[in-house]
Amino acid sequence: MNTVVRSNPLVPGQPDFAVVGGGLCGRLIAWLLAGEGHRVALYERGDAAGTQSAAWVAAAMLAPLAEAASAELLITELGAASLERWPQLIAKLPLPVFFQRNGTLVVWHAGDRAEAPLFERRLRANAPPALFRDGFVKLSGEQVAVAEPSLGTRFPQGWLLPNEGQLDNRQVLTALAAGLAERNVDLHWNTTIDAMPEARFVIDCRGLGGKPSWPALRGIRGEVARVHAPGIGLTRPVRLLHPRYPLYIAPKENDLYVIGATEVEGEDMSPVTVRSALELLSAAFAVHPGFGEARILELNSQCRPTLPDHRPAIVWDGARTLRVNGLYRHGYMIAPEVAETARELAEALIGGAISNPDSFDDWRQNARWSALLRCEHAAPVL
Repeated sequence: MNTVVRSNPLVPGQPDFAVVGGGLCGRLIAWLLAGEGHRVALYERGDAAGTQSAAWVAAAMLAPLAEAASAELLITELGAASLERWPQLIAKLPLPVFFQRNGTLVVWHAGDRAEAPLFERRLRANAPPALFRDGFVKLSGEQVAVAEPSLGTRFPQGWLLPNEGQLDNRQVLTALAAGLAERNVDLHWNTTIDAMPEARFVIDCRGLGGKPSWPALRGIRGEVARVHAPGIGLTRPVRLLHPRYPLYIAPKENDLYVIGATEVEGEDMSPVTVRSALELLSAAFAVHPGFGEARILELNSQCRPTLPDHRPAIVWDGARTLRVNGLYRHGYMIAPEVAETARELAEALIGGAISNPDSFDDWRQNARWSALLRCEHAAPVL
């Protein structure tokens, strides 16, 4: 049963920061600020496990080079930096998190070979050149089977992106919940608010729940299957190029596989359609026939909060509210750098380094990810 919190007048001992929205980004920001010694409260309408968040329905692939097929340079740079940061974050959490950096394998069927050069051109156009140094290996013939023995000789060609990674999204959410408690964050799970809570500063991380304050937000629906498939033994995420059904298969611990492909414009939160389920599972079967004997654990859907330019944004309202949103389909891939940037801005505000739009603009010019930062009352940055 949800608790309802209504805004109260300022009281002594109020938190430095109230983080509203306890999905992946909200948890990370609250945890980082608490780690710096700030008094933090977190409010989340869902549970501590995160089952109502977009982060619950994710493959959590950390694949900035592979994502360059559809993402711009800024996103791939955020992803590359976040990939280096994830092991440091995980090492500080009180519970274990599955993290693997064994690369991504990209394959295609012979009939879809025209997709391969298109995919490579998009990668080279959208990814930092540094990601290609020892990070893009062309495979043919026996080399594909050596890279991923369980696929045998089904794919005559492929690419290995050896530096990419993945993690277990649900373990991250659980470990962050434990980390928040460990750092004495005032936690309000299963709590609905009808006004922003009192704090020196409020950080709004509500995803699509933030639409009343951010009308440009929209939902992009994603659908995934989770299956248990002993005996297949994939050692890294596999991406299948296809003109209509590009597919990813992410192997987790204990023979669990997350399979996804669909991306649908709209905020429909209904269950997965039969068509989508058939497409996902048929494509997985085409990658490895062993998926025909897999057991379906879940067919799940969620809507990712997306801004018109498909970029994340961190916006200060010129007073006491920060809004962090728009991570789209790249949440786990870019969240560490987005959260760290939000933490830096929050500390600049509470420490007095930023007090007006002019000082915000000065601070922004020196920020690593200045393209993410805006002030609602600042002059447009050209």
